[in-house]
Amino acid sequence: MFEPWLIAPIAALISILAGLYFYHYVNKQDPGTERMKEISGAIKEGSRAFLKREYTMLAIFVVVVGTLVGIFLPSPVWTNAEPIQNLSLALAYFFGAFLSALAGYVGMDIATKANARAAYAARGGLNKAFPIGFRGGAVMGLAVVGFSLLGISAVYFVTRDPGAVLGFSFGASALALFAKAGGGIYTKTADVSADLVGKVELGIPEDDPR
Repeated sequence: MFEPWLIAPIAALISILAGLYFYHYVNKQDPGTERMKEISGAIKEGSRAFLKREYTMLAIFVVVVGTLVGIFLPSPVWTNAEPIQNLSLALAYFFGAFLSALAGYVGMDIATKANARAAYAARGGLNKAFPIGFRGGAVMGLAVVGFSLLGISAVYFVTRDPGAVLGFSFGASALALFAKAGGGIYTKTADVSADLVGKVELGIPEDDPR
């Protein structure tokens, strides 16, 4: 007999496979000229350094909050007749945070590859550049959906406890919230820096299409 909850892991598998296909598609495109490769490499190096630093700080937050979750939820461990519930909730929280971080890394990696490839393909027109940009962006979306459904399915399959699923969601959303805030600051800093370089060093006037 078919179990309805199996729909989620099947959808997760389809989503992840589609993301891998798009990742491969973008990766095999021409990365552009040597100058484009140089700039893309610098962006990739900077983004990885940022992610490493951000995830190091967020790991401390996740460990502290996850420990508190394990001690106090769903009820204080010293009053709970079944402390395994506290443990499963804490482990689900850590699992959710891990998959959220993994999705962020995949998204950053494909973005640094897709930007130069789409820019180089744009020399041949919109029809050549659009599939690269669209599929590059789709990788992140498919990774988020796939990892989320896969994580929820795995947690429910192991524990059969809706409370543990809540812990997974809490971990995933908590890390994503702070990662989004930090990423926004990083990208805005890069935008302002590029604007200053264009105006001060290259003498490009305001609102110039370049």
